[in-house]
Amino acid sequence: MIKIAITGSIGMGKSTVAAMFAETGIPLFDADAEVRAMQGFGGQLVDAIGKCFPGTIRGGAVDRDLLAARVLGDRAQLTVLELIVHPAVVERRATFITANHQAPALLFDIPLLFETQGQAAFDKVIVVSAPAAVQRKRVMARPGMTADKFAQILKRQMPDAAKRERADFVIDTGGSVDQTRAQVRAILACLGLGAAR
Repeated sequence: MIKIAITGSIGMGKSTVAAMFAETGIPLFDADAEVRAMQGFGGQLVDAIGKCFPGTIRGGAVDRDLLAARVLGDRAQLTVLELIVHPAVVERRATFITANHQAPALLFDIPLLFETQGQAAFDKVIVVSAPAAVQRKRVMARPGMTADKFAQILKRQMPDAAKRERADFVIDTGGSVDQTRAQVRAILACLGLGAAR
């Protein structure tokens, strides 16, 4: 089994690329989706986050905007949150690997892979990248995004150039969807996977 991590900074098109890989039949673990589920109504992290960050729970779920406002720009608060979230994600990832142990390859969508020093757990790392102007346009189009919030997120993330240097493969999403898909196919061929189905 080949364990492939896919990462990239905000707005680089990582989720789109991950979906292209998943369309070929490779099982996908989406770390962000897992976190959202664990912070959602009845999620396993709601109580712990509520205790550490009072006022961030609304209707039995974590209000992610309130939580982000609390931790972005505050390294100590962010560390507290990471100590709650990261072990739970690792546990879910282990469950996912066990459930898919017969697959020839697994894909792990992990936004903060390098920032959390997690790359050693994977055989290959794909970094999704795009020109800075394209990234900014995509991110600023998101609901509730502000220039200050974007700046705080970028400050937390490793620079794109540094991620590209550490990658086994880089996918540039600055072009067309067809160009991106061609890069995905090329990587699959390089890894001897073709279409995983």
